[in-house]
Amino acid sequence: MRRPAFLAIFTIAGLTVAVAALGKAALAGDSPDPLAQATPPPALESIPVSNETCLGCHGVPGLVLPLENGENLVLYVSPQEFADSIHGQRGYACMQCHTTVGDYPHPSFSAADVRDASLQLYQACRRCHASQYAQTQDSVHAAAMQTGNRNAAICTDCHTAHATRQLTDPATHQLLSESRSWIPQTCAQCHSAIYEKYLTSVHGAALQAEGNLDVPTCIDCHGVHNIEDPTTAAFRLNSPMICAGCHTNPEIMDKYGISTQVLETYVADFHGTTVILFEKQHPEAETNKPVCYDCHGVHDIKRPDDPEKGLQVRSNLLARCQVCHPDATANFPDAWLSHYIPSPQKAPLVYTVNLFYKIFIPGVLGSMAILVALDAGSALRRRFRARRAAPELLTMEAEDAQTTPAAGDLPGDEAVASSDEASSQEETGFEPPVPPSADQGEPAEPYEPPAEAGPGEEIRPAQEAEPPQAPDSPANDQPEEGAPHG
Repeated sequence: MRRPAFLAIFTIAGLTVAVAALGKAALAGDSPDPLAQATPPPALESIPVSNETCLGCHGVPGLVLPLENGENLVLYVSPQEFADSIHGQRGYACMQCHTTVGDYPHPSFSAADVRDASLQLYQACRRCHASQYAQTQDSVHAAAMQTGNRNAAICTDCHTAHATRQLTDPATHQLLSESRSWIPQTCAQCHSAIYEKYLTSVHGAALQAEGNLDVPTCIDCHGVHNIEDPTTAAFRLNSPMICAGCHTNPEIMDKYGISTQVLETYVADFHGTTVILFEKQHPEAETNKPVCYDCHGVHDIKRPDDPEKGLQVRSNLLARCQVCHPDATANFPDAWLSHYIPSPQKAPLVYTVNLFYKIFIPGVLGSMAILVALDAGSALRRRFRARRAAPELLTMEAEDAQTTPAAGDLPGDEAVASSDEASSQEETGFEPPVPPSADQGEPAEPYEPPAEAGPGEEIRPAQEAEPPQAPDSPANDQPEEGAPHG
């Protein structure tokens, strides 16, 4: 009895376990385990962050971030300023510059001070403006930054971060009229003392007070992004070409009756010629020759014809002249005829002298050149004729040598009397007297011309020579008195 009961209990227990296992399997099929899946489900797409989302927080005034040194980094962005900026007008999103703060809460950001934060954040500009960023690396500002000057200008110092203005016309790419007045004010943030001088100059007063767009602003002389160091020799040597950019333009200068011959008259002068040669051949070499701003000033340029301020130009001229000419007096600069070429109306005396020498010097040199050319041509013709006649002369000399008798064939010793003596007599017209001949009973003596009397002297007759003794004369055999006998 016990055995059938045990089998019944075992059977019921097995059925219970089987039913429980089947139920668990059914429940597992309804909720599968993600780790057991071969392919994970697709991830949810990131929700795009709009500018309105960002401005929901950053458009509230007073939003700041405390920094390590206790300063507060202002995180407020004016919605209206951003909408009016060139970035806002073109529909750029905040996330295109601030690429690391898409999630909220934002990743941590640390900076030593406000300037350190600006130096970190302005690197975003290079993503879209790589060319301009590269130019800034060659500028005087980047050089100052490399020496440790953290206050040197960066992109956001001039263009701002969220209120960047439209500076150029999209069609012509020329500066807008309002941009020309903005530029000096932008530079004044760092160069305030220079800006004050510029406001009183002929250029600054015309721009800021009169709205004259023809006058230069800071970037016309110094450049935009690749600003050079104005204290270098290269900048000094190139400065006349900078000024010539406007002052040789008739379209601008004719409006104000200003000479466009400034560069021509400067280069024609010894000083200007030297500066231009240095700039072309040795741009890094120092030169003490004056350039435009030595006489006219740099940022405080005045009108030369101004009855009050124009005196400054004359004082600058004299001071600059005395650097190389220490003995120069007040009238020394008057030798400079300004930037006008002499004409019958302006400096007529200088014009007349120049005209005279322009005619006289070429006339003299041209006449000398003609004489030299004629003489050289005549010499060449004679040489050419002599070369052509040389064979004929050789033939004639050979014929004369065959027909002329030898010197030994002439009668007597007079055969030696050459034709040279005859030709000499013909040329001089002098025929020496013939000495007495031996046929007259007298021996031939060499002829001696009569001596000429000196002052206060008389001519004495020549002593007659004793006739020579005959060879056979016995007197020749007698020894002289007192002579020893042989």
